[in-house]
Amino acid sequence: MHPELDSFTVSIVRGGTSKGIFILESELPKQQPTRDNIILSIFGSPDMRQIDGLGGADSLTSKLAIIGPSTRADADVDYTFGQVSLTKAFIDYKGNCGNISSAVGAFAIENGLVSAIEPITNVRVHMVNTGRILLLSVPVIGNKARIEGDYKISGVPGSGAKVGIDWADCGGESTGKLLPSGNLIDHIEVDSNSYPVSVVDAGNITVFIAATSLGLSGIELPSEIEANKGLMTLIESIRGKVAQRLGLIDDWQLSAQEIPYAPFFSIVSPSASYTTRDGKSIAQDEINIVSRLLFMQGVHKTHPVTGTVALGACCRIPGTIAHQALSGAATETDLIWIGHPSGRIEIESAVSCSGSEYHLAKSIVARTARIILKGEVYVRKSIVTAQ
Repeated sequence: MHPELDSFTVSIVRGGTSKGIFILESELPKQQPTRDNIILSIFGSPDMRQIDGLGGADSLTSKLAIIGPSTRADADVDYTFGQVSLTKAFIDYKGNCGNISSAVGAFAIENGLVSAIEPITNVRVHMVNTGRILLLSVPVIGNKARIEGDYKISGVPGSGAKVGIDWADCGGESTGKLLPSGNLIDHIEVDSNSYPVSVVDAGNITVFIAATSLGLSGIELPSEIEANKGLMTLIESIRGKVAQRLGLIDDWQLSAQEIPYAPFFSIVSPSASYTTRDGKSIAQDEINIVSRLLFMQGVHKTHPVTGTVALGACCRIPGTIAHQALSGAATETDLIWIGHPSGRIEIESAVSCSGSEYHLAKSIVARTARIILKGEVYVRKSIVTAQ
């Protein structure tokens, strides 16, 4: 071993339309800030190119999953998610990534934390970030997670084995309520203008606004939205003010610095025909609602699973912004097809109501996942031994 380096066993794993670095909890020291400094070094952050680490220089690939034996009797594994910043020496542990979550079962099986049972192994995941339980249905072959299959997801070439993800335990996971403010619609004041929004806590807290409220059609591509700096500033102001109102932050003007990952921000509009980022055509009758979702101060190139969970729930609550935009058969069945910049994503969602309280009764999303690489990554010993 090199006298100036220490090694850590990691895996590079794709979960849905995201990719991240997975590492066993036992590989890392418990003490901070050493632990996070090691992780930042593994990724090569802070650096927009992450040139000196394994990060992919994109918010969708700068993701961390720490997996270990469960500390709860009702779960099989513990899972901690971290969004690793490209620009700051910072890891945001406040939210969750549904795409990365979809690969936790495969990683747990590969590393002997869960025994594989054909044809489907159910893995109960304790999400340490939120304290909730996620149920994964992982197809297996022999003692490994199955890779081959015919399930396709927009944003990932080819097809794979279908991993089912049940989010029913994740309503109100951050605030205790599916509607954190208690209102179907809240009005947020920015520069003397009032913007109606709906806020839902499921998967991740998400702020929903009608595209027309921002002067948009709703089918703009991410690059078009991001190029409008005034619009991006307005969106962050609305997001920050919602976060402050919910007690997530003391000063809304610091939202981008202190809580860059969540709340998410979704711009919704009724179904419409449009062209995706890679030139494919999406017909109006193929989808029930359109969403352009922002996180980490940028527009998501597809649609995050946790944002899909939140949007599905919002669509099922009459009077909310998303419910007003929902169309087609989704108004009568549990299945909703959401149009996003790279295609579409499906969710089965149902919400129950008791008095004035809403509860997430059903929330099922499917993804594909696979382990791409397993090996050793080297970190400077000076970082590992620093106090």
